[in-house]
Amino acid sequence: MLTAKGIEKYYGSLWVLKGVDVQIRKGEIVSIVGPSGCGKSTLLHILGTLDQPAKGEVSLENKKLGDLKGRGLADFRNRHIGFVFQFHHLLPEFTALENVCIPGWIAGRNKSEVEQRANELLNTLGVGHRTGNKPGALSGGEQQRVAVARALINDPDIVFADEPSGNLDTANARELHQLFFELRDRLKQTFLIVTHNEDLARMSDRVLHMRDGLIEKEG
Repeated sequence: MLTAKGIEKYYGSLWVLKGVDVQIRKGEIVSIVGPSGCGKSTLLHILGTLDQPAKGEVSLENKKLGDLKGRGLADFRNRHIGFVFQFHHLLPEFTALENVCIPGWIAGRNKSEVEQRANELLNTLGVGHRTGNKPGALSGGEQQRVAVARALINDPDIVFADEPSGNLDTANARELHQLFFELRDRLKQTFLIVTHNEDLARMSDRVLHMRDGLIEKEG
């Protein structure tokens, strides 16, 4: 479903990614692990179209993402890719429900249908009773569940998660990890996760071990 070939990235004279190949199948949960600075997040951002490679090609559902530019790229990202970040990035002036709805509204979908789907997702994720609360009134675990619902609102082909439990305590991190697998089983959702959390990595279907800008092994 997702294929990347020969991905290279430079920041000035620093060679961050040195020809990385990745293939993710539909319905998989794959983790990328490795020491800080090895290129994990850079690779994730390139695969998610938030950054461009210096060399190489990324395809999602047989669509070459390098062919997309400007508004076309933004529209494709909005409809086909979901993101979950370590620090949630919820908009503080909007309620939980509104934060989840925003990508659907940007996509031009029917307002009431988007709100209905957002409510369904928030209920599924165990925060349906918090729809009217703004992020400042939510716990860290609740904020991250809202962020996961936002990532799912447009039924993306894949969700990219960058250290999704890195800002959570042990109990909330464990619950979030289990949630990913419940969503995979229930929604057939695909996840690619950058993590330092060994428990999450062990739970994954596959683990890609990165070092010095390359995937050195798969387990």
